Amino acid sequence: MRNCLVALLSLLLLLPTTPPAHAQAYQAKPKLVIILVIDQFRGDYLERYRQDFKTPSGFNLFLKRGAYFTDCYYDYANTMTAPGHSTIGTGAYTDGHGVSLNEWWDLNRFTTHPVSSVDDERYTLVGSSAPGELGASPRNELASTLGDEVVLATRGQSKLFGISLKDRAAILTSGHASNGAFWLDHATGKFISSTYWGPQLPPWVQAFNASDRANQALREAKVAPGHFYDDVGAHPASVAYLLDFARSLVAAEQMGRHNVTDVLTISISSTDILGHRVGPDAPEQRAMIDAIDVNLNDFFTWLNGHVDGGMDNVWVALSGDHGIGPIASESAKLGIPSAVFNLTKVSAALNAGLNQRFSPGQSINYLLGGELPYLELDPRPFQQAKVSETDAENAVAELLPAAFESTLPPPPTGPSQQRLPANPTVRRVYTRVQMAAGQLPANDEGRRILHSYSPNGGWYVLFTPGMYQLSSAHGTNHYTPYSYDRHVPLAFFGSAFRPGTYHDPVAPVDIAATFASLLRINQPSASVGHVLTQALRPEPTVSTAH
Repeated sequence: MRNCLVALLSLLLLLPTTPPAHAQAYQAKPKLVIILVIDQFRGDYLERYRQDFKTPSGFNLFLKRGAYFTDCYYDYANTMTAPGHSTIGTGAYTDGHGVSLNEWWDLNRFTTHPVSSVDDERYTLVGSSAPGELGASPRNELASTLGDEVVLATRGQSKLFGISLKDRAAILTSGHASNGAFWLDHATGKFISSTYWGPQLPPWVQAFNASDRANQALREAKVAPGHFYDDVGAHPASVAYLLDFARSLVAAEQMGRHNVTDVLTISISSTDILGHRVGPDAPEQRAMIDAIDVNLNDFFTWLNGHVDGGMDNVWVALSGDHGIGPIASESAKLGIPSAVFNLTKVSAALNAGLNQRFSPGQSINYLLGGELPYLELDPRPFQQAKVSETDAENAVAELLPAAFESTLPPPPTGPSQQRLPANPTVRRVYTRVQMAAGQLPANDEGRRILHSYSPNGGWYVLFTPGMYQLSSAHGTNHYTPYSYDRHVPLAFFGSAFRPGTYHDPVAPVDIAATFASLLRINQPSASVGHVLTQALRPEPTVSTAH
């Protein structure tokens, strides 16, 4: 009898006396994590339009009931949509996740056109209005995401989904292990996917697409069918449309109703589609942001009744994938030295200089083009002329300022009696070889250029124009290392966060790091973010007293 009692007491001592007091993905605390990204949503918008936000659970969910950081800046130079979403998802910069642009040239895969950040020729699209189109996947993202790590930690029990109007935003934020990523067919507005996630759309997506919801959005935007992404996407109707799709997903997949933590990434693209046309200061963009406030309030109110435990069991992070510069002609009126440069003419002048140096008397195309801030070189003609990558990129870096100057009007012959318009300038040029070797200035700018390096693609240089200078004659753009393109909001809502306004310098890479720490899972594979402990509630102390 005594031996039995000793054995029983020994067994009891091995059992936990108090349940764990911290959150963790294994026990569904919280039930649902949402990463909410608003495309081209500059960090000052929340303060600029704060007086407009009247709803309790739109932006005020973060401003009044959440942890709100006023000074969140990307720490790289390639401020574009695809790298921004990858950075938020992975907690790494381009030198960690590899996604440098929305698209780039990779002659090992395609010789006639660039590869997009999510192109994958091994798959085809599902549900597209053009059957057989090139498929998509997270193939080009060279790091795991927060969602990937939650799925790994729960051995596949957690559900992970990504949705957006844009394919890259839906795919790159959610990651490799997602159960599905869905985005718009540009013509019809139906939600589509890729065979990476299965041979056909889930029944609930098919039902949504078969409903009248897309036609309703067309009517709300007062546009004709045929160009849904461009026409409806620039109208507030697209925000409600995306969040209605999110409701269908949450309900059908029972998100937030499992024994483990689920993860949902949502990217609202409407601010970017409109913002490129009208700029950050237009009343239309303000109306779009106000509409997002109302639609988020409706969505979170609905979510409160569809997650076990309601919003008390939901954590949300809010950020943006990049900022935006003002329309050059408008900022120039205020005395800012903004200007517009003609990239086509600059490239032609640069190509002429390269021909003069390496192939006199000929007209060989040495440039592939591509998206700024990179100028992509075609290695084939350089190699034919026996020019190394180092010499080719150095030549482009040397000739680029003169190519800019050749496109400018002649200077005035005498003193001007009025303020002259600014001329576009080349501020800095860095070669891929420099970036790969880390041969960069030991300062903040050098670190940002290093963070912009990618092994994807081929030969290139990265250049920085003067501040507020753009290649867009109409509308505006983003792609610089300047603060206005790097500034985005960062805010959290949820039981783990201490409400308040924080002025600490932070970055979007901190989202994945903070959530991973709270969920007690591994950081994403290339994560460089910091855990934002200043905004976390103290965790209850587990008593060990007997």
